[in-house]
Amino acid sequence: QVQLVESGGGLVQAGGSLKLSCVASGRTFSDYPMGWFRQAPGKERKFVTVINRSGTQTYYGDSVKGRFTISRDNAKNTVYLQMASLKPEDTAVYYCAALGFYGGGGTRSKDVRYWGQGTQVTVSS
Repeated sequence: QVQLVESGGGLVQAGGSLKLSCVASGRTFSDYPMGWFRQAPGKERKFVTVINRSGTQTYYGDSVKGRFTISRDNAKNTVYLQMASLKPEDTAVYYCAALGFYGGGGTRSKDVRYWGQGTQVTVSS
């Protein structure tokens, strides 16, 4: 089992920045590629970004490419999501995820082994 706890969400104005963190406990953190997904009200949960076990490979969804950055610190069992140039359409609950394998642009919800509880990000216009 892996437990994932996100933090760092909140309310920010359009154009602003936020940094989300996700701390893992349980099994060996570096065994898992890690990802971020998000779910807006009334919509399905969607892929945002993924990072491989060592942190050397990343992939971003088109809607966040160039604005969001994923990183990880295996010594701290933590994955981060730095979000910049935020837009109202980025408003969603953001979920941290531990994946069974690194799928790059093919990463889907069905590949997730463990989910965090989510953290709300609200971007005002």
